[in-house]
Parts: sequence; structure tokens; C-alpha cells
Amino acid sequence: MTYVLVVIGIALVFDFINGMHDSANSIATVVSTRVLTPLMAVGWAAFFNFAAAFTFGTAVAKTMGSGLIDVRVVNTDVVLGGLLGAISWNLITWYFGIPSSSSHALIGGYAGAAVARVGIRAVLWGSAWVKTLVFIALSPLLGMLAGFGLMVAVSWIFRRVPYGSVDRWFRRAQLASAAAYSLSHGANDAQKTMGIIAGLLVASSSFFADPSSRLHFMHLTDLKEIPVWIILAAHAAIALGTFTGGWRIVRTMGSRITKLKPFSGFCAESGAALTLMGTSMAGIPVSTTHTITGAVVGVGATQRFSAVRWGVAGRIVYAWLLTIPMAGAIGAISYALLSALFR
Repeated sequence: MTYVLVVIGIALVFDFINGMHDSANSIATVVSTRVLTPLMAVGWAAFFNFAAAFTFGTAVAKTMGSGLIDVRVVNTDVVLGGLLGAISWNLITWYFGIPSSSSHALIGGYAGAAVARVGIRAVLWGSAWVKTLVFIALSPLLGMLAGFGLMVAVSWIFRRVPYGSVDRWFRRAQLASAAAYSLSHGANDAQKTMGIIAGLLVASSSFFADPSSRLHFMHLTDLKEIPVWIILAAHAAIALGTFTGGWRIVRTMGSRITKLKPFSGFCAESGAALTLMGTSMAGIPVSTTHTITGAVVGVGATQRFSAVRWGVAGRIVYAWLLTIPMAGAIGAISYALLSALFR
């Protein structure tokens, strides 16, 4: 039982690191356009990451908990091995300032650890995997199209308005778009940790079955409904991680891909938020990093293709392609070490 509680704690640490690593994307545009100071921006983003607990349901959590890996093969070593794979890859990419996907790191680490335990039969080949893998490519494209479309529309609508007036108006509007992006980020990303914790509790339900135990509230036999305490804990962890910032990645997202102004920042955040809200309601665990990066690229491409620093964007794409296999390999190695240690 103690081991299970420790792993739940580590899952929340992953959620915190996810907030530190991924949620920098929530504030990069609003900081780079100088609409908010970094401290105000992280507070704004953290609040709306937590507020997402009360908005978009738990469809993504159910996909993560039981749609990708057969919960019958999951044990505490599998979950911890997967978390270690994801955390390790997150820290490696964070150190180098590369906005890779924490979501896909978690999926890869979890799958790698499960496969290391029982082989390929641990993977539930079906629509959940199809949607997840398809949206590796589709989420940045949707973000790019949304950002591009909004940028074209906004430029046309305000074409006769003096630039100073446009700049002042969108400085205020960007507060709303930053809030919408942070809300959609929390709605999708925090649910992935919820799903992992809920899956672990289902696999370990016998430990908490005693009705007289103080920990009986952790007894979970299926994933039809995610307990409120898991929802609040996951959103609190990601919000706290957001508040710590992620300044290396902020610089990459906010200025090294393309230069942003308040109205272009508004379009990038709004395009990404619309994409993430749709996928969250559909229960698809997408990469919020992919989506906001695609939106930033789409906004930059409306000016001219040379406005986008394609070399930086290309380096990010390589990190994306490596994330699931690398996190999976680390997860598998971690599971092997844990199973040998606790045999």
C-alpha cells in the first residue's frame, strides 16, 4: 500500500513537471508581447489551469487510464516505470530548451513499461491509439490552420484601423486568449495524470477495499467516473508547476520561432485554444505543445514564410518524433530495474 501511495505522489510530481515544462507555452506569447510581466503571466496561467478542473469533463483521463494499455497487466512497477521514462525525457528536453510533448512522453513511458512486463499484448490496439497517433501530426496542423485563419481574418477586419488602436485593443484581448489557452491546456494535460492515477488505483483496488480504512476513499474498481479528489489533485499540481515558470522554453516559443505582437499572440493562443477544447471534449490526449507551436508557426507564415525560423521549428519536430520511442525505452529500462529491485 505504501508503494502505491509513493507512486501516486510521483505521478503528481510528473504533473508538476508537466506544468513547469508544458505550461510555459501558456505564457510565452503573452510575455513576449509584453502584455503581462512574467510573474503576472504565470499567476494568470496557473489560475486558469486549475479552473479547468470544473470545465471539460474527464474523457481524456478515461482514454489514458484504460484505452491505450490493458489495465489488467498494470501494476505499481509499470506505472512507476512509465512515469520515470516520461519525467526523464521531460527533464532532458527541458534542459536543452526544446518544447517536446509531456503528453507523448507519458504515453510512451507507460506503454514501454507495460510492454517490458508482458510483451506487445499489453497494448490495446484500437481507436484510442489511432486517434492519439494521428493527432501527433494533426494537432499542430490544426493549430497552424487555426492560427493562420484567425490572423488573416483579424488583419482584414482591422485593415483600416490605425495600428496604435489595434495594438491597444489586442493587448486587452490577449488576456482573454491567454486565459482560454491555459484553460484548454489544463483541461487536456491534467487529465493524463488523472488517468494514470486512476488506472493504478483500479489495478491496486484490493489494498483499499476495507470500508473501515481511512484510505477507503481511494478504492476504485473501474474508470466509469474519476473521483473528485484525483481531479483536484491533478489540476493543483499542474497549476503549481505552471507558477514556477519554464523560462528556457518561454524564450523558444515566444521569440525564436517567430516574432509576435499582441494581435498575432491573440490569434496564436485563440487558434490553439479552439483546437485543444475540441480534442478535450472528444477524449483525445493530444500534445498541447504541438498545438501552440503549430499556431505560432501559422501566425508567422501569414507575414511571409521567412518570418518563421524553420531551423528552430525543425529541431522541435525531431524532438517530437523521438519522444514516444525514447520515453518508451527509458520506461522499459526503468520497469526492468524496478522489478529486479523489488522482486
